[in-house]
Amino acid sequence: MKMQWTSVWGFVRRNLLTTLTILGVIVGIALGLGLRAVPDDGETWSQRDVTYINYVGDLFLRTLKALILPLIVSSLIAAVGSLDLSLSKKIGGRAVLYYLVTTVLAVILGIVLVVTIKPGSNREDEEVESDPSQQRNVTTVDTLLDLVRNMFPPNLVQACTQQYQTVLKPPASNPAESDIYKWTITGVYSEGMNILGLVVASIVFGVALGATKRENALVLQFFQQLSHIVMKVTGWVIWLSPVGVTFLIASKILEIEDLGDMFGKLGLYFAVVAGGILFHGFVVLSLLYFLFTRNNPLRFIANMGQALATAFGTSSSSASLPVTMQCLEEKNGIDPRVSRFVLPIGATINMDGTALYEAVAAIFIAQLRGLSLSFGNVLAISITATAASIGAAGIPQAGLVTLVMVLDTVGLPAEDVSLIIAVDWLLDRFRTLVNVLGDSFGAAIVYHYSKAELENSKNLVDGGLAATTQLTPNPDPELAFHTDAILVNGDERIVDKNSRL
Repeated sequence: MKMQWTSVWGFVRRNLLTTLTILGVIVGIALGLGLRAVPDDGETWSQRDVTYINYVGDLFLRTLKALILPLIVSSLIAAVGSLDLSLSKKIGGRAVLYYLVTTVLAVILGIVLVVTIKPGSNREDEEVESDPSQQRNVTTVDTLLDLVRNMFPPNLVQACTQQYQTVLKPPASNPAESDIYKWTITGVYSEGMNILGLVVASIVFGVALGATKRENALVLQFFQQLSHIVMKVTGWVIWLSPVGVTFLIASKILEIEDLGDMFGKLGLYFAVVAGGILFHGFVVLSLLYFLFTRNNPLRFIANMGQALATAFGTSSSSASLPVTMQCLEEKNGIDPRVSRFVLPIGATINMDGTALYEAVAAIFIAQLRGLSLSFGNVLAISITATAASIGAAGIPQAGLVTLVMVLDTVGLPAEDVSLIIAVDWLLDRFRTLVNVLGDSFGAAIVYHYSKAELENSKNLVDGGLAATTQLTPNPDPELAFHTDAILVNGDERIVDKNSRL
């Protein structure tokens, strides 16, 4: 009996934070629904009152977002820099291949569901009135070009806070011009971290550091230790997640004016998207994980519970990145060299849930409008949805912005986004959850196929490479260095024994 209680207590201690976070999601939903009943009939919570309720959740989200920049930069540089160039290529190639395949599978699944179930058919005209204020003047070409532009930021400091965005304006000579392709092309730097640009820059820096490992051992050690420090801070911050998630979800429920009316009009659409996203994440991706690794996907998902609950609460795969890394490394035993290389890339370009959502949303709106889609239109939607999901930053409701370019593919106006915006806040949480789960499965699969190579690389370092990449330990604590000479580029460089850092 004592052994049973010991086992139960051990299980509770290991999964306490995960349990509390999932409980926070449930309490948040219940609290939001309960608080909706407080005002009298016909009245709603004021924006100020909702802001007060959201305050604790906002602080939690701000704290998580503050960790994104140091985490991505330090973890990517440390992970890529510690690998051989050939091994980095293999791991990166496997990750990108996995992301591409799963994204295409998600789009195909979404298209099959929406074409089969037809949630947008047989709707009344009053249900398809769009809001012109939601319109954003943008073309598919410009969106794709901006995606590539942001991969090469001209200023890395600016990339920490801003990203480039093309803006189209009517020509001064003809303000009434209706053809958007004839409008004047300008550009602005909009608020929001350019995560894609920082990821590319960090990978390049890491590759360069790995190529000069012998000469720059201290630089590599600096980024490795910085990554450890950020993960330690993350370990403290995630203990706030149960409370933060509770208030984030409760406040979001209070913002909705009429839940019954919302689900009455968009209930079938919501069911198709949410069902498709969850089926893709918990069935398709789980099967892929089992087929490639022969491990139990249910146990893997259970170990990722903390990260999944955080993703659902924050609605941001980037904000969930610190928690995802910790769950993968500590509970699922993934090598940090893989998780810290693969996950930042996945949080930026792997958006399975977003790809499925955008394909379903575009065809759903076409069905509402009574537009008959040819096979070519559906193929164009699938390709554009895949590209758009890659361009969707890992921030809340970014998929709603990139949906505009998918609508443009089939000739639908940008303001039609307003037709589905009522349920997007909730769908955004489901697709973020599956995005994070997909990133995690990807890291596990890549690690499974890279395990032998990583072990060989580690043995090589242990066998002698470490001696050339680290300074000899100093027996005299008063001296920073106690090395007569070190080898740099084949030449001896004399180091003063009495020199200090």
